[in-house]
Amino acid sequence: MSMSVPPLFRRMVDDASVLPPGGSTLRHAVADHRTHHAAWYADMVGPLLVPAADLDDLRGVPDPADPLAIGLVGELPVVRARLAKWARGTPAGLDGADLAQIEVPVAKRGEDPIPGLTALLELARAWPTLPVFAEIPLTWGLSSALDALTEARATGLRVAAKFRTGGLAAELFPTPMELAAVICACRERDLPFKLTSGLHHAIRHGDPDTGLTHHGFLNVLVGALAAADGGEVVEVAQVLGGTDPVPLIEAVRPRRHEERPMWISFGSTSIDDPVRDLSRLSLIHPAPH
Repeated sequence: MSMSVPPLFRRMVDDASVLPPGGSTLRHAVADHRTHHAAWYADMVGPLLVPAADLDDLRGVPDPADPLAIGLVGELPVVRARLAKWARGTPAGLDGADLAQIEVPVAKRGEDPIPGLTALLELARAWPTLPVFAEIPLTWGLSSALDALTEARATGLRVAAKFRTGGLAAELFPTPMELAAVICACRERDLPFKLTSGLHHAIRHGDPDTGLTHHGFLNVLVGALAAADGGEVVEVAQVLGGTDPVPLIEAVRPRRHEERPMWISFGSTSIDDPVRDLSRLSLIHPAPH
């Protein structure tokens, strides 16, 4: 494992280039994914996320000699059907594709997440070695859903939470206080989580095209470190809301060789953007030959 990418950043970015708004074809995404995994920053990249409904389009693409780690993303009925086929053996044409994880939304905003989460946990029990991410809206019922995930993890299930940090509408972007509250809620439950949407860049910033303010993944990382160290919601929110890179760099640099606490990864339609940002901030760099 190369030291170009210190432990704090390893497997931090899942490749969501096929998912909206990325929209890459699966064949192109697989080719690009292999390029990323051959690059000096390979240790930073997680699995290729594939819409469960489009899995058949992957047939014949994976190379059995060079296995491809994939994560299935989609609604529970579709994911369940795909896993049922996988249980009978790797489907024809998908030799060389290894299931790394599944990600399923358990409710829409404003809905009770418990029924959907209960159904997903039933599937997780049938696949006890497969990491399962339950996407939970940051609205009503969140605490109960986190409690249910925590109880399931206590039985040995490899389940974790997933939260959306952006999208096409302003209400899909949690405020720094809202995101800090859920990070601290996970800390209190010893519950790992992943994030998705809007985290292409390291530092919190405004998008001139949409007028929306995006969270920075470096802000989130420093916020997670602060929460793991016992920081309160207000303290974590201050980190998440910061736009000055200097204090974030200073917080991260001495801890680059630690394991990343709580925060498993985030899905990004671009791998190049996070790599470019961390390189510009001198937090990762090619190892000298």
